[in-house]
Amino acid sequence: MGAAGSKLEKALGDQFPEGERYFGLENFGNTCYCNSVLQALYFCVPFREQLLEYYGSNKSIGDAEENLLTCLADLFSQISSQKKKTGVIAPKRFVQRLKKQNELFRSYMHQDAHEFLNFLLNELVDILEKEAQAAKTDQETSPPSSEKAVNGPKNGQANGVHKEPLVTWVHKNFQGILTNETRCLQCETVTARDETFFDLSLDIEQNSSITSCLKNFSSTETLNAEDKFFCDKCCSLQEAQKRMKIKKPPHILVIHLKRFKYMEQLGRYKKLSYRVVFPLELKLSNTVEDADIEYSLFAVVVHVGSGPNHGHYVSLVKSHNHWLFFDDENVEMIDESAVQTFFGSSQEYSSNTDHGYILFYESLGSGNRN
Repeated sequence: MGAAGSKLEKALGDQFPEGERYFGLENFGNTCYCNSVLQALYFCVPFREQLLEYYGSNKSIGDAEENLLTCLADLFSQISSQKKKTGVIAPKRFVQRLKKQNELFRSYMHQDAHEFLNFLLNELVDILEKEAQAAKTDQETSPPSSEKAVNGPKNGQANGVHKEPLVTWVHKNFQGILTNETRCLQCETVTARDETFFDLSLDIEQNSSITSCLKNFSSTETLNAEDKFFCDKCCSLQEAQKRMKIKKPPHILVIHLKRFKYMEQLGRYKKLSYRVVFPLELKLSNTVEDADIEYSLFAVVVHVGSGPNHGHYVSLVKSHNHWLFFDDENVEMIDESAVQTFFGSSQEYSSNTDHGYILFYESLGSGNRN
């Protein structure tokens, strides 16, 4: 890798970003699903900065219990504080912790990068919530301070009966809110139910685009026959129309393309190599406010291979206006135009099996650094 590392340094020359580090990650036998997602998260700068800040304020605890969050913070800190600009790091502690924590990732079988991302973000939130809860309990057992009275119980609910969900920095980066609207066709009453999300999983079609997949995601569906909706106002089952809209778009929009589809007739999953165009700049228009929100693509996790149970994961990352290609230990610069070679194949059988699988977009309305 020394040669490859110096090659990358040569390619960037005096344009090598100040203080940035580009390190490949060692593969411990089929851990490319983990490496590719970790690279995408490392180059999600707001997330990285908040994780390093967390690490900075918690490492003094010294013998704090090891968990996935401390292992991830330790890994990111290791990368960011390297003396060299490029090289390879072995994320050994993180991978060991992951396998210890979840038996799903224990085997040497091919794992799913999306499942890993989902598990990781939810696990980080659980750890942060438990820590906040523990800190709150400590605070409550300590003598009351004058500040307590100022922020006293809201809405007259004593003893904190009304519990507000904790918003962690993971939520602030990745969480959006969807609203599920159902309109009864008999009485026209609209019932709206909100749900939070860390990523959007989109059904895909051949020769389509992210914009058309998002339109389909929010298209109106009629509930009739066996699918009728129980309307509280009519007190009976009625025909209704239902649709999903984005009520609160996240700062970091993660889109998962559903490339693995269960085929009834085959009795197994099949990989859809469909060509789905994902733009470098994305306008999100299916929001409740109907205001277009602009996003910029900064990472793509790519699945390489023709089937769901084998293959390889790599990632493309945008950092300081340069695109980089991370393949476990190897890191190289690529041209922005190369990103479109990962859209998918317009024919069913193609020799190109490198397809965009998870897309990471950052909202432009917030001083985007890319």
